[in-house]
Amino acid sequence: MGLNIFALLGACAIGLSLGLMGSGGSILTVPVLIYLVDQPEKIAIAGSLVIVGSIALLGSLPYMRQRLVDWPTVWLFGIPGMIGTYGGAWISAYLSGIMQLAIFAGVMLLASYFMLRPKKNIEEESDHERHVIKIILDGLVVGVVTGIVGVGGGFLIVPALVLLGGLTMRNAIATSLVIIALKSFSGFVKYLDVLEQSGLSLDWQVIGVMIILGGLGSTLGNKIANKVPQDKLKKMFGIFLIIMGFYILYRSVPQLL
Repeated sequence: MGLNIFALLGACAIGLSLGLMGSGGSILTVPVLIYLVDQPEKIAIAGSLVIVGSIALLGSLPYMRQRLVDWPTVWLFGIPGMIGTYGGAWISAYLSGIMQLAIFAGVMLLASYFMLRPKKNIEEESDHERHVIKIILDGLVVGVVTGIVGVGGGFLIVPALVLLGGLTMRNAIATSLVIIALKSFSGFVKYLDVLEQSGLSLDWQVIGVMIILGGLGSTLGNKIANKVPQDKLKKMFGIFLIIMGFYILYRSVPQLL
């Protein structure tokens, strides 16, 4: 399976979205791999984890240099997240690829809600106290979702770090990238077993190209982020997610019945 021009553009769009909005790009990875690269669902989800994890890790490096990553929160949220992602990947062995895709469509629609909801300053809603138990539980739940459907979950992690972890938005974005990388690599390790049991293998050439183009797109997105209206971008992306979510449901639900 090779990469056509549309898949290459999709890889750039993944990174561009991450660079422009700090989230959303990872949720494009699975559809790009399935519909543009023509990969089976389980291979696409496994590949998505390593692609998302790598791009997030690359994106976190500048924040690390600026000392914006809150490392206590990384471990508080990230360790349960890694356990949850590993568990989600284990659960995926008992789900059909079509079932995983249907769940993924639901996650897409949830992400669209976060993109389209009225803008609020969530830093003002935070009491700036660290709710340890809630952070751990949230990390675990988001991790399970990551393991099952292969998305980083930045649209869920960032608000949680601000509201439950008491972080500023800038620190939350920086910290979430490290958490996404940890969770994604944890789930990917388990997915190697899942793929082996299913007699499937990854296309490392596709993964490598996606990581490189996604990283370049993310860098470009970061440079032009301040020049693009964020509200309009998020609304357009939210509408796109709704359309894609229902399209995936349209394609997958009949196969479940």
